[in-house]
Amino acid sequence: MTCFRPCIDLYEGKVRQIVGSSLLKGAPQINHTSDFDAAYFASLYREEGLSGGHVISLGDNNQKQAVAALGAYRGGLQYGGGVTAENAQKYLEAGASHVIATSYLMDNNRFCWERLEQLKKEVGQEHLVIDLSCRKTSAGWVVASNRWQTLTKMTLTEKTILELQENCNEFLIHAADEEGKQSGMDEQLIKFLGQYCDIPTTYAGGASSLGDLDKVANLSNKKLDLTIGSALDIFGGFGVTLEDCILWNRSNKNHKI
Repeated sequence: MTCFRPCIDLYEGKVRQIVGSSLLKGAPQINHTSDFDAAYFASLYREEGLSGGHVISLGDNNQKQAVAALGAYRGGLQYGGGVTAENAQKYLEAGASHVIATSYLMDNNRFCWERLEQLKKEVGQEHLVIDLSCRKTSAGWVVASNRWQTLTKMTLTEKTILELQENCNEFLIHAADEEGKQSGMDEQLIKFLGQYCDIPTTYAGGASSLGDLDKVANLSNKKLDLTIGSALDIFGGFGVTLEDCILWNRSNKNHKI
């Protein structure tokens, strides 16, 4: 069943909302920089019973904030950003329910099954989210790693989805070209994911209103969850309030406490 999932995006040690495609240009376009730290938002989500959200570290100098957020809502948030088999366990110990991996799973821009097995061995499949965030190209949806800057050799296909969902607990998928723009979601991608994903999957990118939750529910046959970032009032947005998202979850009987 579709529900709203929250997020905490970290860049240069602060909670920020960024236009995803602008990371390619070296000087990212920042939509909003919060006056509050990551632990504040984690505590807010905990108090409101919003679980399954993610803390994403974009680049360096975010570890103190990330660890504080995970500690403020133990078991309620997933962590992604520089996760490897060597460091994944420390994020679970810090309070993460899951670790989110992308770049580590790539070797020379090709998916590395050996690394996936190493990560599963370290944290257990039940604590692993595979991030298949992607950019749309003439070849289809191509998975992007390294803060969505590097196009890998992996495209999102039925085969890709079916193989990987046997080896993780959830998927997280940002439509990187839409991230932070509030200019519309990738509806074709949502339909595609709804058709083939049989494990919990969160879509992010381009959402701008409360109605987008209904749209994701309809397009994915209620199989995908939605993260709304830049449009949310707590991140300086004007498209939708956090309170409305909470009420939407409750009215659809999908909220998790």
